[in-house]
Amino acid sequence: MGSCFSEYIGSKLKNAGFSVEVNPLGVLFNPVSVEIGLEYLIENRRFTQKDLFFSGSLWGSFAHSTLFSSTDPDVCLEKINTNIDIGHAHLLKTDFLLLTLGTAWVYVLKETGEVVANCHKLPAVKFSSRRLTVQEIVVAYAALFQNIRTVNPDMQVVFTVSPVRHWKDGAHENTISKGILHLAVDELCKQFDFVHYFPAYEIQLDELRDYRFYAEDMIHPSSVAVHHIWQRFQSFCMDKETLKIVERIEEIRSQEGHRAIHPDSSEHQAFLKKLDEKKQKFRIEYPYIDL
Repeated sequence: MGSCFSEYIGSKLKNAGFSVEVNPLGVLFNPVSVEIGLEYLIENRRFTQKDLFFSGSLWGSFAHSTLFSSTDPDVCLEKINTNIDIGHAHLLKTDFLLLTLGTAWVYVLKETGEVVANCHKLPAVKFSSRRLTVQEIVVAYAALFQNIRTVNPDMQVVFTVSPVRHWKDGAHENTISKGILHLAVDELCKQFDFVHYFPAYEIQLDELRDYRFYAEDMIHPSSVAVHHIWQRFQSFCMDKETLKIVERIEEIRSQEGHRAIHPDSSEHQAFLKKLDEKKQKFRIEYPYIDL
């Protein structure tokens, strides 16, 4: 869960055969919204129409991304509650909770005083903004982790600080914001032995020190950078046997994506037969992995 960088790694994990649920409330950038979202998943909270807002022609939720908005409030609520059900079930059984924090800045809805996950392009006058402190983040997550370990005692937590730049408030503020996130995560790692840190931010900035490792917007990591960080992530948390399994799955995925110039040729039919045999052999060896 967390910023858009969590979706990069989440999609890589899914492609590698892991059972993964990615951002059941949509992309969440700030630590408070991630923490609140996790509390919703723990309690399997039901959203009703009073939890929604209406603007223009859309119904939406300030706890969710715009992906859940709809012209029909019932459709909006169905998407929200279905994803909470899925996220709740997954949280109870998952081995690892991967959290990617994007910014220490939060936006507060003036009318209610609540921190919003997304401003949904509403007028800026409706919101105020402020920067979280290290202590605020640590206190919130210390309480959250106690709740999580009650429902899933063996779960491990892995934090990352997103390498995606948040230039909206300027380069200096981006640096301060990321620094606050680093300090908060460091303190949580010291307090809880099941909390860990993966240095995606440092890999992007210190190992990939060139703008060719950024997308065209010069803010998001390029596909080459994401692949490099993914490889480092594999080394960080996967044993040798797992790496071998992932390598086999990725080979199958690559062959599945092969586009034949002559699909009816005997050569291509032989290729498909060999691929099917490879997949059947894999399923027999690893019946618990869904290809």
